[in-house]
Amino acid sequence: MDNSTDCNKSDDFKYILYASVFSMVFVVGLAFNAVAVYIFGCTLKIRNETTTYMMNLVVSDSLFVLSLPFRIVYFIRRDWLFGSALCKISVALFYTNMYGSILFLTCISVDRFLAIVYPFRSQTIRTRKNAKLACLTVWVIILSGGITTGVFLDTTSPNNTNSDSVNSTPQFCFENYSKKQWKAELSWVVMFIETAGFLIPLMLNVFCSVMVLRTLRNPKTISRGGNLNKAKILRMVFVHLLIFCFCFIPYNVNLIFYTLVRSKILKGCFAEHVVRTIYPIALCIAVTNCCFDPVVYYFTSEAIQSSIKRKSSAWKNGARLFERLQMDSSQSSPSLTPKSLTLKSLRPKIFDNESTV
Repeated sequence: MDNSTDCNKSDDFKYILYASVFSMVFVVGLAFNAVAVYIFGCTLKIRNETTTYMMNLVVSDSLFVLSLPFRIVYFIRRDWLFGSALCKISVALFYTNMYGSILFLTCISVDRFLAIVYPFRSQTIRTRKNAKLACLTVWVIILSGGITTGVFLDTTSPNNTNSDSVNSTPQFCFENYSKKQWKAELSWVVMFIETAGFLIPLMLNVFCSVMVLRTLRNPKTISRGGNLNKAKILRMVFVHLLIFCFCFIPYNVNLIFYTLVRSKILKGCFAEHVVRTIYPIALCIAVTNCCFDPVVYYFTSEAIQSSIKRKSSAWKNGARLFERLQMDSSQSSPSLTPKSLTLKSLRPKIFDNESTV
């Protein structure tokens, strides 16, 4: 989408790819995050520092998922119909979600590191108050970056190459920046978000994971619970690192090279073709983080696992009881088993089995 005519290879395949992947992410992400909101809001009784980070991550993911329909329409029509303000909000939510997810996942990783490596000394640090303060700091950082990106950059620009008529010029949203803009503003924006929002959190995640694994190898640590606890923690660390690396490393590494190409620091049509081909694929992988985050919730928090299992068990027991009552009802006289009595006797038994975690 550069104004330069040196390299003319098209990357229009990205619009079909974006529309397909974003639609899938919207459906799956909306369902998963709705379940997460229900669990955090209605069934989870225990509130600790880990669930505090997770609840903030749910808010970030939910806001991003709700903004996806606007992007999907744009990718299908290749024309932004919703005005400059909504384009800025959409762009701000995208960066808020991506780097918010990175920072909140990093908070969870650091919290786990403190709990396992320094279980006694960290008790005064690992409090709900400090967790809320950390979340507030993350929100200030990501909102400052996201709003700055959306407000101070011209996120909409005319698409003169696909104009259908003289009076109707399709609009880009967060595309079609000139070489001058890349060299002046965008390169500095990318440098900041890559350093503060990706490289530092990546190093923290790797460091914390290595230290946790190193601690687990020490036979004197985590003696209570033995191999069972160690297996749970290993699974937790593996899932966390896998999702972090899969979702965020491809996009952020390619973004660095993409910026170098668009700023004409890295020259050559082959390099431009490669980074512009990888960029849409990496971006689609990155937006799937809002679908994978609920997996992190499940494997990181035993309270959530217990809540889900007990809720599932309650519904299964309720279903079995309902079937048994229906069978008893069909074998007995209707006058002896009125419908109202069946429902009244069923309700307390179901709710007796609900999670009280």
